[in-house]
Amino acid sequence: MKLVKILLCSFVLLMIGCGEKENPSFTKEDLVLIPEPQSIEINNGSFRVNTETKLIIPGDSIKPLTNILNDLFEKSAGFQMAVSNESAEDNFIQLKKNTELAEEAYELSVATNQVLLEASSRLGFVYGLETIRQLLPKEIESASKISEIDWLIPNVEISDAPQYSYRGNMLDVSRHFFGKDYIKKHIDRMAFLKLNTLHFHLVDDQGWRIEIKKYPKLTEVGGFRVDQEDTHWNARTENEPEDEATYGGFYTQEDIKEIVAYAREKGIRIIPEIEMPAHVMSAIAAYPWLSCTGEPIAVPSGGVWPITSIYCAGKESTFEFLEDVLTEVMELFPGEYIHVGGDEATKTNWESCPDCQRRIREEGLADEHELQSYFMKRIEKFLNKNGRTLIGWDEILEGGLPEEATVMSWRGFEGGWEASKQGHDVIMTPTSHLYFDYFQGSPDHEPVAFNAFTPLNRVYEFRPVLDSMTAEQKNHVLGGQANLWSEYVPNEEHSEYMLFPRLAALAEVVWTPENKLHWQDFSVRIQKMMERFDIMGINYARSAYAIQPDSEINLETGEVTIELKAEFPDVEIRYGMNDSELSANSNIYKEPIKINSNSHLKAAVFKNGEIMGPILDKDFQFHKAVAKPVTYKYSYNDNYKGGEEKGLVDVLRGSKYFKDGRWQGWINNPAIITINLEEPTEINEVVVGSLEEQGTGIYFPQKIKVEVSKDGKTFEKAGEITREFQNNTSAKIENFRIGFDTQNNIELVRVTVEPLEHNPKGGGSWLFLDEIQVK
Repeated sequence: MKLVKILLCSFVLLMIGCGEKENPSFTKEDLVLIPEPQSIEINNGSFRVNTETKLIIPGDSIKPLTNILNDLFEKSAGFQMAVSNESAEDNFIQLKKNTELAEEAYELSVATNQVLLEASSRLGFVYGLETIRQLLPKEIESASKISEIDWLIPNVEISDAPQYSYRGNMLDVSRHFFGKDYIKKHIDRMAFLKLNTLHFHLVDDQGWRIEIKKYPKLTEVGGFRVDQEDTHWNARTENEPEDEATYGGFYTQEDIKEIVAYAREKGIRIIPEIEMPAHVMSAIAAYPWLSCTGEPIAVPSGGVWPITSIYCAGKESTFEFLEDVLTEVMELFPGEYIHVGGDEATKTNWESCPDCQRRIREEGLADEHELQSYFMKRIEKFLNKNGRTLIGWDEILEGGLPEEATVMSWRGFEGGWEASKQGHDVIMTPTSHLYFDYFQGSPDHEPVAFNAFTPLNRVYEFRPVLDSMTAEQKNHVLGGQANLWSEYVPNEEHSEYMLFPRLAALAEVVWTPENKLHWQDFSVRIQKMMERFDIMGINYARSAYAIQPDSEINLETGEVTIELKAEFPDVEIRYGMNDSELSANSNIYKEPIKINSNSHLKAAVFKNGEIMGPILDKDFQFHKAVAKPVTYKYSYNDNYKGGEEKGLVDVLRGSKYFKDGRWQGWINNPAIITINLEEPTEINEVVVGSLEEQGTGIYFPQKIKVEVSKDGKTFEKAGEITREFQNNTSAKIENFRIGFDTQNNIELVRVTVEPLEHNPKGGGSWLFLDEIQVK
């Protein structure tokens, strides 16, 4: 009997062990869901997907949605689940209609023998299937078959629905054109994150990207520009109408139909943007009669400011043209909304245009602002007559809002606040949080971007509604949208880099209940999600891993204190000094680092022995002029003071971001700086640090002269260098070295730095300096 009991116990233990192996359990830390669901409960065990698993659907109209999972399984597992309308006893994933759920809501119940996904609409099923996708091992994203892996879905109960109905992303395909396949790939990734709106910016000054059959020149002429891609966007020169235009592209109407149909299957609506009355130089280049002057122009290759070449609001032919264009656009895009821009129109030409002035008089308008309001209201009436709703940027508030317009608030939250007060629907897309053409980390490690910052945690801080809003105003806030303008985004790889992982942060804050939004928790999940992004082939930014140094010098003692941190909290930072290699065995950063002599610092975030992001690589050069008195013949600009009087001799160096507070700037004057060494000193070299960013008018100097004095009165030239102008597409720091024969007993050093005399675009040239080293 004793032997029987022992054998029975062994059998029971064996079966329990097998059960645990067949259906292992998971913890919350194992789940990587973005956006975080409304509610989730984790139970013991898991469901295993295998070749016998069936997908049960309520009707054939839902069948295309099963590809969300089956396309992945076919590539990564080598099989597809059979799809059926008939029920099964076990080993199935069932999609079931539940009309009591809201349109975008879903409920997901995973047990060991079955998965039940309930929703009332296609959208709910899409979001539930994307959640199942995220619950599966990250290897499900593999483009090739993976062996020896268990395709397990943790046993969970999820009840989920979005907080906001509008969860969007704007892609600008005008400034740089992106092909149809990339747009479809991006739609897939939006669906993965439960975003539901692609705002398609198809028209701008630099390119018209949608075929309009009645006006073929819009794409034949307006779709192409002179190739100046080797020059910074804002440093490009004006084109002539007869210049050869080779850069560009456009979508045929068949392309648009394919993209719209593809997006619908992924639960994504597409809102086209057809800009007016400004940002339309591409249209005017094709049909000059659309402007007030009728003069031929070229499609610009780069930045234009102010934007004065705009549609003439006085001619009836302008409105006939726009109604024709919008008619074809509405046939291609079946959704409710049409975006018509309305931003940044400089009305100089309207002020002198006889047609526009006649319109103002005949319509009893006060001024050109009311003329724009007239323009927008007239377009709105046409759209409303065709069952559509107009969306415009917040400038459409000026002069009076169209009656039923929805406002997209980009210049902060104020436009959205005012529009909601007037009873209009609002989409929040403020530059402060949701402009993804901004840097997401230090420009020292980032590709070219607009000169402002939107780091990952800043996106996560975004909330569409304001505390100062009334309950009625809050009801008018539809949600939020991230904008990726493409002036500085020349290719698809760069586009992905600017979008991810920031798009995931937006997706969570517009889906997840506010009381469940926690940066600490999200920062853990997004780091794990990046592992899935790797398999998905997304070129995402690792900027949140970048070391952010904060350095200061004690000018009395000459000691520099360096603090290190990263955007992600609680990460492992390791550093090496001077000749030591940076590795997993380097010092762990625990407290500020102090130095008082020449030092070379390297630091990075490590995880499991691997470097996770950009390496901080910084020199601290202590030279003979550190903390010495400095005088200026021409003072630096009040907006760019650097470290003020001793900012050029404080060891601390500026970054590629000209607004970082380290740089001293001059315009319309040379920089003439005299350093008092305070005692007779032997020197043989001066090094001048300078920044160039041609797009903002900052240029390297064209000449640097060094003079020295032994008595404080008489100066002699010690050395001089000159340089020729060169095109430069990005921010760059250069240390200009002026070497000379050794000079003894020198007390004063005078450095004259002359700015670029002839700015290629005209106007003055900024000169930016930081640190003058005397050696």
